[in-house]
Amino acid sequence: MIILIKKESRQEQIERLIEWLQKHQLNVHVSEGMLQTILGLVGDTSRLDIDLVRSMEIVEDVKRIQEPFKSANRKFHPENTVVAAGGAVIGDGSLTLIAGPCSVESEEQICMIAKSVKASGATMLRGGAFKPRTSPYSFQGLGDDGIRMLLTAKQETGLPIVTEIMDLSQLHLFDDVDVIQVGARNMQNFTLLKELGHQRKPILLKRGLSSTMEELLMSAEYIMAGGNEQVILCERGIRTFENYTRNTLDLSAVPMLKQLSHLPVVVDPSHSTGMSRLVRPMSLAAVGAGVDGLIIEVHNDPANALCDGPQSLTQEAFEEVARAVQLVYDAVKAGKEVRQ
Repeated sequence: MIILIKKESRQEQIERLIEWLQKHQLNVHVSEGMLQTILGLVGDTSRLDIDLVRSMEIVEDVKRIQEPFKSANRKFHPENTVVAAGGAVIGDGSLTLIAGPCSVESEEQICMIAKSVKASGATMLRGGAFKPRTSPYSFQGLGDDGIRMLLTAKQETGLPIVTEIMDLSQLHLFDDVDVIQVGARNMQNFTLLKELGHQRKPILLKRGLSSTMEELLMSAEYIMAGGNEQVILCERGIRTFENYTRNTLDLSAVPMLKQLSHLPVVVDPSHSTGMSRLVRPMSLAAVGAGVDGLIIEVHNDPANALCDGPQSLTQEAFEEVARAVQLVYDAVKAGKEVRQ
């Protein structure tokens, strides 16, 4: 349920209404937009008399929300959420590029790639320290040494870092990580999501391999219900019957998620296709669909990468993609301004 507050209402009136609602065992989410204040109610609202609330002096209207996700719902929060991480922002209308290797292989490697992608326009560095692999015999990442190397790259370049957590037992190692990534296989690890809801840092939440958009938003809801509203949604491809690509990139998810939710949306063209030659066209298409950012795998020697070399761009190829997506972004932005 959402309550629309009249523009002329005083702050003390709003606070009294919030206190009254909380006495009904409801959590109240306050969204203050440029034109309107909205109170989003989370909890059992069935016992609340809508007519009584609607009759209150400061209330303009009351509406019930049918979708099961509340905090992530755009109806609760009409303004776009802007997530800040280590000096970088995502969701402010600009195009954010997150780039780096699938996995950290050495300190020299990650520092070299970090400097390269920053020079090409990336504002955040990705790199896996812990790697979930289909085969137990594949490279599993360098663990806490990998995080240490990422932090060294951050110190040398100033780029905030994004890396994946696998298990709650690793959480203490992420104290200095700027954005914690939840991978596709952990999207419905609700114990992990609940704990991340108590963190005060951004969470990049990847869509599960066979998950619907609503299931992705419900997973975001687990995090937000704990008080952490800094969530970034990531479309990384879903499993279909198609086998020419690693996954099927669902670009329709970009405008749909942005319609349903106020959270920023990024696309991973690397994992979704599994082929480096498809990263450029899918990145361009994602920008055309209105994405807030791209997370792209870049490696100094893809042929000899320890993880996901076939989908990784060379540093030179990433520079070209970064230029191309910026041109598309500028064209899309200009088109919006003309329509307005």
